This record gives sequence, C-alpha cells and structure tokens, in this order.
Amino acid sequence: MTLHAPPVTVDTDIWTRVPDEYRKASSTLPWIIANRPGQALDCFLEGPSFDRDGNLYVTDIPFGRVFRVTPDAQWSLVAEYDGWPNGLKIHRDGRIFITDYKAGIMLLDPLRGTVEPILTHRKSESFRGVNDLFFDRNGMMYFTDQGQTGLHDPSGRVYRYDLDSEQLDLLLSNGPSPNGLVMNPQETVLYVAMTRGNAVWRVPIFDDGTTAKVSIFTALAGGIGGADGMAVDEDGSLHVCDPGNGCVWSFSQWAEPRFRYHGASSGRSTTNCAFGGTNNRDLFITDSETGSILRVTTPTPGEAMFSHHKQVQE
Repeated sequence: MTLHAPPVTVDTDIWTRVPDEYRKASSTLPWIIANRPGQALDCFLEGPSFDRDGNLYVTDIPFGRVFRVTPDAQWSLVAEYDGWPNGLKIHRDGRIFITDYKAGIMLLDPLRGTVEPILTHRKSESFRGVNDLFFDRNGMMYFTDQGQTGLHDPSGRVYRYDLDSEQLDLLLSNGPSPNGLVMNPQETVLYVAMTRGNAVWRVPIFDDGTTAKVSIFTALAGGIGGADGMAVDEDGSLHVCDPGNGCVWSFSQWAEPRFRYHGASSGRSTTNCAFGGTNNRDLFITDSETGSILRVTTPTPGEAMFSHHKQVQE
C-alpha cells in the first residue's frame, strides 16, 4: 500500500567547485584511512554556512581547512590547522564555531585564520568525535557527538551547551551515529539525523531544556549512506541530505515526502546543505568527495539561521 505520492525529482546544478590549486590528493591521512579506506581524496567538503554578507563558509575535514566562497563563487583559504573540521555555524555576533571531529568545539577567527578550542570534554571525558552543531534563537548550541558509533554501538550523544553559563547538558546518549541537526521554526523540536540508523529522530525540547518521548520522524529509503546534514524552511519542511544516494530529500512538517533534489555532479556524497542566495530560497549542497557545491531553488525560503538574527541591545 502506497502511503504517499512519490516525491517530485528536481535536478540541481553545480554552482562551483574547489579550485585546482586547493586540491591535493591523499589516501594516507588518518581521517581518510578511517572513514574512506582505499580512496584517494583531494578534499572532503562539509559544514556549509552563510554569513550576513552572503559569503559561504565550508570545511574540508581531512586536510584541516576552512574556505570562504564569495557570492560570485570566488574561493579563498581562511584557515588551515591540525584538526578535522566538520560542522560550522556562525553566531549572530560574528563568531564562527566549528565542530572538530578530532579536537571538540572550536572557535575560528576568520581575520587571523586561527582556530582555538573552547570545549574539548565533558566531566574529564573526551568527546568521541563531534560532528555538527545548531544555534537556537536564544544562542543555545546543540551539537552531536558521533564518533564511530552505529547500529553495533548505539551510544552516540547529543548535547546542549550554554555559551554564557558554560553549562553542558546531555540530551541523548543512545544514538546510532548522530549527525546533522536542526530545529523546527517554533523551536519545540530538535531533528537529529541518525546516519547508521538511516532515519531522522524527532526530539521534543521542553522549556527547561529536557526531552522525552523521542521518536522517529522519518526513515530514509536505504543505501550505503544514511541521513546526514539538514536544513529547515519557513514552512517547517525538513531537507535531509542522503550521501550514497546523491540527493536531498524534502519532507513536510508531517514527514510527507515532497521533493528529491538530485545531485548534478558525478559524485553521490551529498553530505550537507544550507539556505542562501536570493530571498534565501536557494539550497546549497556540498557534494563532499567531488569538492562541488550544488544549488537548487526551492518553493519556500529557508528559515533564518541564528547568524542572521539581529543582535539584541543590552
């Protein structure tokens, strides 16, 4: 029995690619050996996030790099350091935060090109390998601690961190590879991509920051990847990257499949996405292994990120 109509397939286009001068193939870097064994990669893009000037920041995990791409698709190297930068989000005060798989939560100074740690452990225990992060409208940071967890070891974690009080709360400790995360527009629900579980979890967030009755929002179609980075639009529709299948799925707030945004490049590793462009209606997608950034125009604008909220005057 068919529960929903098939999603409409929409092709993306290639907006830009990592320039040749920044590509340097390797098969021996530790991150590549552990996560892409037997492959030679010259980059692996993640963490797309826009600043207020329309510049797109992306990370390059195995090579420890952060790039900035201008609205006219000009690339520059912002930082290169000893780390594995994955997720990246910009605070409304302009600070740039990185979830570094190797080192923890980091702070990037884009002018000096320096990266410094701000949170590396919880109660003297190191993180397993932080993956992605999200700021709510109050500036609370939510982040995933994925490591090498999966169905064999469903012990990945999701945290909430208050930058002001430095209080770190553990929300989930039983995730099979928690990855991308984002909130609904009302910020009453946290969506968490559980990559090895091939599903998106729905995590209610109460006023006191606790959660209960966590459930599966939607399961993906299967394959060699699983749910990865995500973005939400103003109507509450959830856009879920599916590396392996080379696409982004769009689900309504009721988990009805709406669109399948198909990758235009030769790669299938569509890992993360962010809204930007004219009227915030373009969805930009990292195809990690080919170093491409794809683009597609969506029917509804993306929900404004915390980086674009106005600073409250004290």
